Amino acid sequence: MLTCPICTAMLAKAENGMVCPSGHRFDRARQGYLNLLPVQHKNSRDPGDNLAMVEARRNFLNEGHYAPVATRLAELAAQHWPKRWLDIGCGEGYYTAKIAEALPRADGYALDISREAVKRACKRAPKVNWLVASMARVPLADASCQFLASVFSPLDWHEAMRLLSPGGGLMRVGPTREHLIELREQLYDEVREYVDDKHLLQVPDGMALAHSETLKFKIKLIDGPSRANLLAMTPHGWRASAERRTAVIEQAKPFVVTVSMRYDYFVRQP
Repeated sequence: MLTCPICTAMLAKAENGMVCPSGHRFDRARQGYLNLLPVQHKNSRDPGDNLAMVEARRNFLNEGHYAPVATRLAELAAQHWPKRWLDIGCGEGYYTAKIAEALPRADGYALDISREAVKRACKRAPKVNWLVASMARVPLADASCQFLASVFSPLDWHEAMRLLSPGGGLMRVGPTREHLIELREQLYDEVREYVDDKHLLQVPDGMALAHSETLKFKIKLIDGPSRANLLAMTPHGWRASAERRTAVIEQAKPFVVTVSMRYDYFVRQP
């Protein structure tokens, strides 16, 4: 189901990689992923999250702070039993691995534009087809997927619609206005207002909202490294002043913050 990112022809297996009829060849990295991001599709030398951001997110997620978010995503994915699924913008694979556990018989794919992220994601679920690729030019055939996941990731709605077969669905997971509100109140003089459902205005004709729910809970960050990792994996790590970031990291008492996520499931209409 993979397509050539250069000419869009179907890719076939070749020794240690894939090749298209025109001879465009893509070798598999030793970690197990395929790099399907041609240099002409890059906006920078190493696009996507850098190593520091990837490591911060991996360390934070491995501590289990967002485990309920991943668990609920996996439960919702398991309700649909797709033959083939794709995690768009998979990062270092924390949520992807949970989906893979919930869908053991399905053919799973995951992509991110960050090579550093995908290199580490490969270790979480070796059976998933891991790809370094652009979310705006997903190297999969039209109507080849029955389930898409987009967790904290930018989304090209028309590309998502192209990938889904009729009746298939996209699960979008993103923050609500209450997400990390305590952190934002400490970092900024004025907290920017956020509209929870603004993404609904971007949904194209042919995609219909079939389900929506919100998951909300509190987490307690006791030590400085956990708070530092949370800052580093969010835009607040570079938006807020150094003084306020340091104050959050070094405060003596445990830091309790709200996690609030919205799950929206959109179905591709026939």
